[in-house]
Amino acid sequence: MSKITKNRLFELLSARHTDNPYSRLADIPSPDNFKDIQKACTRIKEAVLKNEQITIVGDYDVDGVVSTTIMLDFFTKAGIKVKHIIPNRFKHGYGLSPKIVDMIESGLVITVDNGISAVEASLKLQEKGIDLIITDHHTVGDKLPTAVAIVNPKQEDCNFEFKDICGAQVAWYLCAAIKKELNLNINMSDFLDLLSVAIIADIMPMTALNYTMVKQGLKKIKSSKREAFKKLNEVMSKEAFVSDDVGFFIAPKINSAGRMDDASVALSFLLSKNTYQANESLQLLEELNNYRKTLQEEISQKATAKSSKEENAVVVWGEEWHEGVIGIVASKLSHAFKRPAFIFSVNNGIAKGSARANANINLHTIITKASHLLLGFGGHKNAAGLSMKEENLEEFKKIINEELEVSKNDLHIDPITLGELDVGSVDLDFLSIIEQFEPYGLGNHKPIFKITNTTLVKCDLIGKDKNHLKLTLNSDGVIFEALKFNDSNNKLPQNFDLIISVNKNEFRGEVSPQFLIQDILL
Repeated sequence: MSKITKNRLFELLSARHTDNPYSRLADIPSPDNFKDIQKACTRIKEAVLKNEQITIVGDYDVDGVVSTTIMLDFFTKAGIKVKHIIPNRFKHGYGLSPKIVDMIESGLVITVDNGISAVEASLKLQEKGIDLIITDHHTVGDKLPTAVAIVNPKQEDCNFEFKDICGAQVAWYLCAAIKKELNLNINMSDFLDLLSVAIIADIMPMTALNYTMVKQGLKKIKSSKREAFKKLNEVMSKEAFVSDDVGFFIAPKINSAGRMDDASVALSFLLSKNTYQANESLQLLEELNNYRKTLQEEISQKATAKSSKEENAVVVWGEEWHEGVIGIVASKLSHAFKRPAFIFSVNNGIAKGSARANANINLHTIITKASHLLLGFGGHKNAAGLSMKEENLEEFKKIINEELEVSKNDLHIDPITLGELDVGSVDLDFLSIIEQFEPYGLGNHKPIFKITNTTLVKCDLIGKDKNHLKLTLNSDGVIFEALKFNDSNNKLPQNFDLIISVNKNEFRGEVSPQFLIQDILL
């Protein structure tokens, strides 16, 4: 096999996008293709003309906060007053719940990024004579809520061409349809900066429609008129934004509000009217995010200690583990143990859990097999939230492990390398080819490469806690350095194979390629 040089890299990456039907924004599907979108617009128009109270009900994660921001910003631009509620994870639980219905007196309710499983709450709204429009992207269950309109591409009879979009995109499409219905002069591409953040944070496939929207959206962040993004530009001082900037820096901050306190902090950041407001909100998000990191580390250690490599899934729980971080812990353990992970926080006999998987299985389907034990659940292929009585945990664990027995070989998808790397080809031009095909994500993974039979020249432990490996290596006479974060195992053989990615390292104005080790194959 020939090694990967610059020319080969360009060929492989451009081939991923040759048949994208939505490669230009002008080609993206029309809002008209959504089931019920016209019904929704007709009802919203009626509410506007009759001056009814419109209440937007969002969600506390990045996708939910961004969805709410888009709706509020859109209605403000249209000169229409609306109310909004983002549930508090600790007081109200998830989405449109009966507790949220108690807060609404009359008018019309529009959900964003939630509502598809809100059967009970929808009946309660009906009793109060309040109409409901649902916009969501989560998996549709057996029983639908009672609503005037349900806009969700995952409905079987919905003709929208691209199913894997996030809640903010569904909300944006509804706004585009309202714009047409009310004949408004609003530029829908002004929301692409926000949309790119939600698509990346919600780990949507970075292909087709999403790839095009995020590619344009990341450029928009750079030139955004929003005070929040101006502030992020100032703090991050990036020449151009890539998906990792959102995934590792922007999204966790926005997410920390709903995880640790209340999502209203993140909402006010995104809707900031001036520099002062943006600065204050960002500082608060920074503090919440640091608090989140500390708690996450504590719970990760406790959960890891209770986990076993022998089982098909990590299913662990602890008394009063912080509900705001168990999702991230599930993600971390799923990655570390290479199998689906279910992490539960037990409080007053009730276990609330988060599940994550990076596998050829569907979490939603697997959890359904234990639905008789659950108080409630929802989610999609790779992520889910669920709750049950504490006494059912052992039984649940047993069912999940049995269900996964048949999928033993599909419990984790290992990243696929592009092939064997010609280490001598890696320079700034090599990096710019990788950057040219940003954004990367699910279904369009950032290139990773194999380097076989490298020779260890030198091994150092670096960092404040000496918990990162810095290796000096020799590959066919080319000497290079590579880093492996959060690994202090310096007992390495003389020769081994590597899985690596190549990153841009900017240090004191100097830009150089940096090799990051994903895996050492011993």
